[in-house]
Amino acid sequence: MSEAASPAPLRVLLRAGDPVRRRGLAAMVEAAGHHVVTETPDVMLCDLARDAAPPAEAEAPVVVLTSDAMNGEQPAGVLPREVTAAQLDPALRAVAAGLLVRAPGAFPPDGFRAAGDETAPALTPREAEILTLIGQGMSNKAAARQLGISVHTVKFHLEALFAKLDATSRAEAVAKGLRGGVIEL
Repeated sequence: MSEAASPAPLRVLLRAGDPVRRRGLAAMVEAAGHHVVTETPDVMLCDLARDAAPPAEAEAPVVVLTSDAMNGEQPAGVLPREVTAAQLDPALRAVAAGLLVRAPGAFPPDGFRAAGDETAPALTPREAEILTLIGQGMSNKAAARQLGISVHTVKFHLEALFAKLDATSRAEAVAKGLRGGVIEL
């Protein structure tokens, strides 16, 4: 019986204004088995000070560490500045693989909108929760059980978010939610 090969290390470009913070993040990145580089990164890790903006253009997908909710253009990853090594490694890998990563509170409190689309209808927090659970492969019954609501309520929310996302199936709703940055898996 052979062991599965460990995933390849990523090349991570760090951006942090505070040199002490930069050294700490570099240690976390290296402890996860990745390499801190100065060019040709697989992913960029950007530590944002209060009210700072993420890089407008980057040569790789960006994971932002911030204490503030992100509004407007969303980077591929948004995590709290208090991120742990256990959270950072899978987030870097997911973003490098083309997925979106968001910590709770990374979206504005007035609802969830597709990135860059101010005309898209906002999903309620409950609709976003249900869409995330459906995207994780849960049935309506399993989602209802996890959220402590009835299956009928799950179906009600699914119908509402199908209409808001102009989707005709669960798969299409999840795909539109992922593409628009409304949910992350």
